[in-house]
Amino acid sequence: MENKTVIITGASSGIGLACAWEFAAKGASVVLAARNFEKITATAGKMKEKGHKALAVRTDVSAESDCKAMVEAACNEYGSIDVLVNNAGLSMRALFGDTDIKVLKQLMDVNFWGSVYCTKHALPYLLETRGSVAGISSIAGYQGLPGRTGYSASKFAMHGFLEALRIEYMDRGLHVLIAAPGFTSSNIRKTALSGDGSAQGESPRAEDRMMSAEDVARKIVVSVLRRKRTLVLTTQGRLTVLLKKFAPSVLDRMVYNHLAKEPDSPIKK
Repeated sequence: MENKTVIITGASSGIGLACAWEFAAKGASVVLAARNFEKITATAGKMKEKGHKALAVRTDVSAESDCKAMVEAACNEYGSIDVLVNNAGLSMRALFGDTDIKVLKQLMDVNFWGSVYCTKHALPYLLETRGSVAGISSIAGYQGLPGRTGYSASKFAMHGFLEALRIEYMDRGLHVLIAAPGFTSSNIRKTALSGDGSAQGESPRAEDRMMSAEDVARKIVVSVLRRKRTLVLTTQGRLTVLLKKFAPSVLDRMVYNHLAKEPDSPIKK
């Protein structure tokens, strides 16, 4: 990754932050994009102290103008773009019938349109470098999850967009990775939206039993370097994808029962 430029959205915490450090350790110039400018500025400062190249750009990926300005800032600073990691994401937890439509729109604006906006403006530079677009998706992009209709819809949309993009530019050297980390220890469940749009506040899951963001980041970086098409992590995640193909009805029941066991689950058996 020496002399390569990597943009990472949602870089203030979790998988995005871990990816930033992992790419920097490989020698890349890192562009940290997120709404929390204070956090990414602090991270960029720490990276520079360790001899890495880093740039913090305040970015709300749901605003196309922010995405365009972020890409321009990256190119002005480093001259090119080699990797775009569409990681910024938002989750939810509520039954569809109890969810305000604005919540689903917000999820699509961040998870889907955020990826579209960033990719659109970075694409000309990525084609020049025969670079990579990585979408940090979810098992919810393979299997709809109850209580997470908006999240699942946004990840299915991301999958369709990235698959079509891969085929459109397959003869021009663009690499597209769709990564589905599975349940990863991060703050995405704490910031997940309830039916009325308020933050959930506490994770319903045992975060310490999940795969760490650092482990996920290492596998994502390796997948980018190897130009892999897909990355599905955790045994549970790979089993879900397998059952989706061969026993979808069985999987539906398993997913329902599993998520119904969450503390304070919106699904009542």
